[in-house]
Amino acid sequence: MKNIGFLSFGHWSPGRGSQTQTAADVLLQSIDLAVAAEELGADGAYFRVHHYARQLASPFPLLAAVGAKTSKIEIGTGVIDMRYENPLYMAEDAGAADLISGGRLQLGISRGSPEQVVEGWRHFGYAPPEGGTDADLGRHHAQIFFDVLRGEGFAQPNPNPMFPNPPGLLRVEPYSEGLRDRIWWGAGSNATAIWAAELGMNLQSSTLKDDETGEPFHIQQAKQIRAYREAWKAAGHTRTPRVSVSRSIFALTNDMDRAYFGTGEKGKDSVGYLDANTRAIFGRSYAAEPDKLIKELAQDEAVAEADTLLLTVPNQLGVEYNAHVIEAILTHVAPGLGWR
Repeated sequence: MKNIGFLSFGHWSPGRGSQTQTAADVLLQSIDLAVAAEELGADGAYFRVHHYARQLASPFPLLAAVGAKTSKIEIGTGVIDMRYENPLYMAEDAGAADLISGGRLQLGISRGSPEQVVEGWRHFGYAPPEGGTDADLGRHHAQIFFDVLRGEGFAQPNPNPMFPNPPGLLRVEPYSEGLRDRIWWGAGSNATAIWAAELGMNLQSSTLKDDETGEPFHIQQAKQIRAYREAWKAAGHTRTPRVSVSRSIFALTNDMDRAYFGTGEKGKDSVGYLDANTRAIFGRSYAAEPDKLIKELAQDEAVAEADTLLLTVPNQLGVEYNAHVIEAILTHVAPGLGWR
């Protein structure tokens, strides 16, 4: 059995053929798609976060709105770029959104990805520690955020407050119990996956990672997951961690599917450079008739290792078509793989 959700990158553009012409379109359609996915029996609605781009950016208003409109589906991110975040203010936002949803938030956080602008986090008022990198900045913010979610008091109360305080040191409010166990780290390398395990975060692994061995993507990703689980066990955590992978998967069930995804080269990983020093491997997409898709996915070692699968959806094709994409996987593919 697997948890199966969707991951939307939240693109919008006024271009021809786009059904998300404006930021308002993509926000409102994101809510509608989450509602539709819940009705279809999907387990999660996840959203990517990018800054300075025609994509979803500030996640918490959207997460709170989805939480208010749904009742069962998990609501998450994949991922929030922690280089841009005030960890304490983020803890307030996350606590509020989690309470609105009834404890359904699953927050993926990370150092972030290559950006639209140069050192965009500096415009948000943040800079790496002296002698450190922007990756250090992201991990530093993440550790503060993760620690604050313990719900322990740390701030000295005013002796003459406007309103009465509870006894002792004060914590960030609102506090949502259990949210800390639902924080995921988006790891692009084996080392950061191990780091996340040692801290006690769940693991998100996307469709790209550092090319560390030259092996096919799904094999490298499966090894990353196994290293994460070994580090989790060695750290002595008592709960069972969760692991998600994301994939572009399209079951070709009608002429529209074939027109969109049934042509062109597919079925191969690709390799590129995220920067001058970072060689990355990008995982293949899957697009085939359901019976063939079942056979291909059965060979994906990383999908087999994960407990959660996030389907990346082409959000600019609109709610109705994306609901069809999700339904096709749930009804025509997942049962054949034992996921349902």
